[in-house]
Amino acid sequence: MARILVVDDQHLIRSGIVTLLRTVEGLGPVLEASDGEEAVAVAREHRPDLILMDIKMPRLSGLAAAERILALGLDPNPRIVVLTTFDDDEFVYAALRAGCSGFLLKDMPPQQLLSAVTATLSADLLVAPARVRRLVERHVVHQQQPPAGTGSTSTLTGREVEVLGLVAKGLANEEIADRMRVSESTVKTHLHRVMTELNLRSRAQAEVFAYEAGIAQVGGRPVRPGDPGA
Repeated sequence: MARILVVDDQHLIRSGIVTLLRTVEGLGPVLEASDGEEAVAVAREHRPDLILMDIKMPRLSGLAAAERILALGLDPNPRIVVLTTFDDDEFVYAALRAGCSGFLLKDMPPQQLLSAVTATLSADLLVAPARVRRLVERHVVHQQQPPAGTGSTSTLTGREVEVLGLVAKGLANEEIADRMRVSESTVKTHLHRVMTELNLRSRAQAEVFAYEAGIAQVGGRPVRPGDPGA
């Protein structure tokens, strides 16, 4: 059963989400944290499968807490979904670059929240590929390098680079296997090595990396930060 951690400094919002999640059959324990510092401590001790993380909190922001948690080296890393009041592209893009799996608006209907939680536990991506591409088009030209802490594509084989490029296009493993004419297990093997070699923590972060490293294309050509006209 999945263990979920809800992090929000506003008690009413946090307790409401926790109460809602505890009504769902099949979910494991639902844990709470009131700020980023507490979230890191709870994640280290209880190793949640999914973390719903508020962005703006005292002591330590949600983004900083997410980065610390993902740097703990937990096996497996928890999937982190950012909770925000506003659909703010800058916050969302920063969260994806840091390794988060997506974002949710706090004012979304309860049933939609539950559906999103279920989807994230099974798919590791809560942002539509088209949304990722739109975010990249808006932000990639302002980045000077791929996400901090990631590795170099020089260690990847040609097939692994191809897999990463197809992930960036939003293709599922089954679709990638069909495109490359290999088995889905082969795709998973390639993708696992890509994630390991590049120190990527989520599929969404892999998409961002692919665009920022110039592997995937925006506007019909590869975009590399610093290129003339980028």
